[in-house]
Amino acid sequence: MEENILKVTNLNVTLNTHKILENISFEVKRDDTLAIIGPNGAGKTVLFKALLGLLPYDGQVEWAKDVKIGYVPQRLNIEKDVPLTVEEFLKFKEKDLEIIERVLLQVGFKTEGDHLIHRGKRLLKTRLGVLSGGEFQRVLIAFALLGAPNVLLFDEPTSGVDVSAEETVYMLIDRLKKEVDLTIIFISHELEVVYRYAEHVLCLNKEKVCYGPPREAIDKASLAKLYGEDVHFYKHEHHHVH
Repeated sequence: MEENILKVTNLNVTLNTHKILENISFEVKRDDTLAIIGPNGAGKTVLFKALLGLLPYDGQVEWAKDVKIGYVPQRLNIEKDVPLTVEEFLKFKEKDLEIIERVLLQVGFKTEGDHLIHRGKRLLKTRLGVLSGGEFQRVLIAFALLGAPNVLLFDEPTSGVDVSAEETVYMLIDRLKKEVDLTIIFISHELEVVYRYAEHVLCLNKEKVCYGPPREAIDKASLAKLYGEDVHFYKHEHHHVH
């Protein structure tokens, strides 16, 4: 029997008297990849915050004893002129430069000679504001990997952003899983990504609509319950105006 790294039982979240999540139960096995899908306002980010203990909730969230969680937020808008370098940012969490460099290599930054390089300059001395969206996302993933977590929570890795010429975020996640012991939970809007990379999917629309292996769990009925009968807009759901 594979062991659970996470077990959620009858989770309810109410904010300002609005019920955001109702009676959610699911479990995540160690080294599993779980995708969470659902329309805007379905409670996906709220679920993450409850799992991280950042919001009050009723019910049970039981993590394995040895759990160490890394969190990659959906977006952090960095002003172009913020005077923070990659090194300074990562040193908030880890003082050891060797570990920082190892993690930056893990997420796909390249070296020339002894140094990690960004457009011909030393990556560690590069300001965050001059990184492209994909490069910054890789730095955020590196930040989450510091401290050797065994669970990574990703709030909508933007597929629109290729983190490097060779890889999308999902390919990077997949590669990391092969290299280190990692359980991944990610929020997504894209069915094709869910089918390709997730072993299990939780369909959420304030309540649990479906749960299981994607090809079994996601069917016409559950999509209609998530997104309404008109589901052909699904892939661009976040541009859809209700």
